[in-house]
Amino acid sequence: MTWTAVLLVTAVVWAVSVIRSVRVRAFVYSLPLPMTLALVTTGHRVDGPQLLGVVGLNLFFVTVAVTHRRLRWPILPADLAGVAVYVALSAGVLAVPVPFEAALAGTVALWALAMVLLRRRAAVAPPPEPADAAAPAPEPADARRDGPVAPVKLVVIFVGALLTGLLGELLRGMVVTFPYSGVLVAVEARRQLAEFSRHFARNSLALVGFLAGHHYLQDTAPALALAAGWAAFALVAAALHLPRLAALLRIEWPMSRLTSGRASHGRISLRKPQQNG
Repeated sequence: MTWTAVLLVTAVVWAVSVIRSVRVRAFVYSLPLPMTLALVTTGHRVDGPQLLGVVGLNLFFVTVAVTHRRLRWPILPADLAGVAVYVALSAGVLAVPVPFEAALAGTVALWALAMVLLRRRAAVAPPPEPADAAAPAPEPADARRDGPVAPVKLVVIFVGALLTGLLGELLRGMVVTFPYSGVLVAVEARRQLAEFSRHFARNSLALVGFLAGHHYLQDTAPALALAAGWAAFALVAAALHLPRLAALLRIEWPMSRLTSGRASHGRISLRKPQQNG
């Protein structure tokens, strides 16, 4: 792993550590920056195993979330368990030939199944209990900061990026999707691992698009293949996020008009009606 890659991983983890929104954290992590750098510096091709590596990334976060939140493991052993799951999957994938189209169809099918299961789980989940109006509002989990000071944290992130980079070099072609920054991001997002994992699972389809775009043009020119990969990533990410953004805008727009006392076809009177007599 080059020093540029170490610095990139450090930058990604640092960005995630200072972002409060879990949704934005997951999106920043899903940007295929480490994948791009791995493809440029190692010369590995994108084939079926790399698509299954995206599945491995999701399994990594699920493993860390389950072992840390449910089994009450400390975050570092939980992190190592996630890495072990990814390494085991990589060993199995590299041992057999994996056709790209079959891997693509299987990965997309698994993603769709995961989205259905997550929606059903969200639908049957009990609503949160209303908070007591007299009690002070609890501080959001995203706003809590219980780590070392910034310079120390930056050094820790840098050393962690270097160590995970050395580990990733042992995985041959699966180094492209190895969770370089994910190992440290899981530590930073340990209070919201379940929510982070759900958001990343949704965003991971865009990573599949990136790998597919790169695969079909990798025999032309490296720069063209990377451009196609990033274009596919942007297209899929837009398809995933723009409908939600549009829905939020449709909700906010009528509400803003109502609060100003105006409706779409007239004016709403906010004065109390007078009684006759």
